[in-house]
Amino acid sequence: MRVLILFASLILSLSAHAFDLQQLSDQLAKPSVIHGTFTQEKHLRALPQPLVSKGTFVLAKDRGLLWLLKTPLQQDYRISTQGIARRDANGWQPLPNKSAGAEQNRLFLAVLQGDSSGLQRDFDLQLQGDATQWKLTLTPRSLLLKQVFTQINIDGGELVQTIQLLETQGDSTVLRMQDSTAGQPLSEAERHDFAQ
Repeated sequence: MRVLILFASLILSLSAHAFDLQQLSDQLAKPSVIHGTFTQEKHLRALPQPLVSKGTFVLAKDRGLLWLLKTPLQQDYRISTQGIARRDANGWQPLPNKSAGAEQNRLFLAVLQGDSSGLQRDFDLQLQGDATQWKLTLTPRSLLLKQVFTQINIDGGELVQTIQLLETQGDSTVLRMQDSTAGQPLSEAERHDFAQ
């Protein structure tokens, strides 16, 4: 009987300290600005080697994401709740808001900003681990997302570290967010990019 009581109290203390979606959301929403580098690998069934692109990113709370590709070509994107814009010689140009692209854009921001309520509308979420090392599995519920993704896996610690998108036709994308730091404010140029 004493073992049973010890076991029950252990389970209760573990569940009281279990890392849940709200704690993950709070943790990811805490930084107002995150800077980092990324490597994106696009694995296509038709190609033996993945397509690799690299660059830097800036995620600013309530402003959006600057996604600055450096290789293999140089191209700047701004993703916000208003949609996606690409920089050209004349400044930022909005891209057409195709429904699947708009969904991916909303999803990407929700993931990086820790908006679990936004994700729960379209996905079943399963969280494992603790605040220092966690894995979140997203299984699509909405018909639109089921046509695109079979599953999305996100790993992280204090911040998001890896996002893996598994697509229905067999292709996949792995995003590695490296050297992410949350202490540096927006530069003047970054504030200008978000304001346009």
